[in-house]
Amino acid sequence: MELKPGMSALVTGGASGIGKALCIAFAQKGLFVTVVDFSEENGKEVATLVQKENNKFHRDLRVPSSIFIKCDVSNADNLAASFEKHVQTYGGLDICINCAGITNEPLVYNDTSDGARTWRHAVNVNLVAVIDGTRIASQIMRSQKKPGVIINIGSAAGLYPMFFDPIYSATKGGVVMFTRSLVSLKRHGIRVNVLCPEYVQTNMGEQMSGKIIDSVGGFLKMEDVVNGALELIQDESKAGACLWITKRRGMEYWPTPEEQRKYMVNPSKSKRMLTKNIYPSIQTPEFFEKIVVHTLSHNFRNATRLERVRLRLPVEPHSALVKIIYAGVNASDVNFSSGRYFSGNPKETASRLPFDAGFEGVGIVASVGDSVKHIKVGTPVALMTFGSYAEFMQVPAKHLLPVPRPDPEVVAMLTSGLTASIGLEKAGQMTSGKVVLVTAAAGGTGQFAVQLAKLAGNKVIATCGGESKAELLASLGVDRVINYRNESIKYVLKKEFPRGVDIIYESVGGEMFDLCLNALAVHGHLIVIGMISQYQGEDGWKPKNYTGLCEKILAKSQTVAGFFLVQYAHLWQDHLDKVFDLYASRKLKVSLDPKMFLGVASVPDAVEYLHSGKSVGKVVVCIDPSYSQVVSKL
Repeated sequence: MELKPGMSALVTGGASGIGKALCIAFAQKGLFVTVVDFSEENGKEVATLVQKENNKFHRDLRVPSSIFIKCDVSNADNLAASFEKHVQTYGGLDICINCAGITNEPLVYNDTSDGARTWRHAVNVNLVAVIDGTRIASQIMRSQKKPGVIINIGSAAGLYPMFFDPIYSATKGGVVMFTRSLVSLKRHGIRVNVLCPEYVQTNMGEQMSGKIIDSVGGFLKMEDVVNGALELIQDESKAGACLWITKRRGMEYWPTPEEQRKYMVNPSKSKRMLTKNIYPSIQTPEFFEKIVVHTLSHNFRNATRLERVRLRLPVEPHSALVKIIYAGVNASDVNFSSGRYFSGNPKETASRLPFDAGFEGVGIVASVGDSVKHIKVGTPVALMTFGSYAEFMQVPAKHLLPVPRPDPEVVAMLTSGLTASIGLEKAGQMTSGKVVLVTAAAGGTGQFAVQLAKLAGNKVIATCGGESKAELLASLGVDRVINYRNESIKYVLKKEFPRGVDIIYESVGGEMFDLCLNALAVHGHLIVIGMISQYQGEDGWKPKNYTGLCEKILAKSQTVAGFFLVQYAHLWQDHLDKVFDLYASRKLKVSLDPKMFLGVASVPDAVEYLHSGKSVGKVVVCIDPSYSQVVSKL
């Protein structure tokens, strides 16, 4: 939902803390605000502040741009009357923030009273009033027949136990699960989300022990909490979402897809079942073209040839025939053509010849086998199986990844994007507040790594060679770009980052690996995703000895982790969805190299161009230029 002047919001608990901050934030965007709170003095003060901000947007109003309503939210009649007054004043309701909350003293197991003024009251304010406020707001929004957003303010204490206030933790846990259970309201145009910040410097937060606050890295900035709420309001994809904000890890949605899989009764019923057939039917030809490896060599052009072969029909029962529209080019194409990715001795590897080349592509399902039910003809899909340098591919249907569109940007998200997303999470153990270094950062995968690291709340250093690459990285938000053609990487790291780098995403190898290892901080993680500098030697890829490696990582308790995407196939769909959502919400950019490669025959040119070091962003081959124009129009 885009926030526009003239829209209206009701905020319970709006007289102080997070509620007050949100009232001011809405006013700064020209929204009319009803401040609902039990504190009359503070509430009227906030309403006055809102009116002052609103003067920038509204003149000669018949009603005040903000009103205060004194209300005990645990009183159902009072709460209902507050909503009624808001609608009478502003003619409707666009946003509802259920923020009112209190702590409970004494500890419930020491409480000898009936709880009417202690724990029962806390339950009524923190949980029952949120349920009631959500109920009333959703009914108003549905009656208006226009979109609305409800944000319930939970707490990190609703995600993990707060031993010194079990009632507060229980009520906030209830708010979280209640909100997540309302995802179905989205079909009525109403999105209900929950915000779970850790400790914020409010009147309530300042009652906490200083030791506890220090143990989590200090108070959150109120700005971070406000930004989290605005994200939940403005991101149309978020419904039933729980946004967890901490000083240590930044913003992240909870639970993760991996956690969700543990309790989902029918995880296969995902968005892939809902993919609509929006693409025209595909005429399957008698013959098609593909790139085939016929001899083992790291020289891709010499190792491959373009072949015209007959299309095998009908499609096997559990497979699908995919028309490839775009295929991605990777540095490791030369390793594949030299047989490096096959186990066994050279003779055994040679016995596999000939084999199809290409790792990744996007396209449209042209035909499916009789046993395939979850994928329909016309479905846009991505695939990461050998043989994508082809006009058509027959693939086991279980290996297809449904995507919203078969665009070249999606190709970039496959090997390159998934390696960055999964590699940083699993091998790098990335959190927030770290220093992250990405080598060869202007390439296909580096561009994703720098952005994901920034989105996680880290300081990012990136290396590259050339002004155009440096400009790209600066536009992606990199904090320190090191163009090795103008300055020494070693000198910059030593002078500007003397403590060392916490996480290094390394793809160059050779001298760069040595340099990175020496720059790694205590407890640091160095992720090896490749070693492109070693792929194109006179005799191909030759392993190198790294003298003293064990001694170095032992001395600083460091981790050097290899990452090979094939071993993480179970995470592909979840991370592809995550990366695409970031792209669709414009939080992540995808850079494609501007040089055009058209048709299957251009693949060797594209591979050589990638290894020339001239590419900026992801190198992609448009397999069928004529059909890509049809897709673009759609």
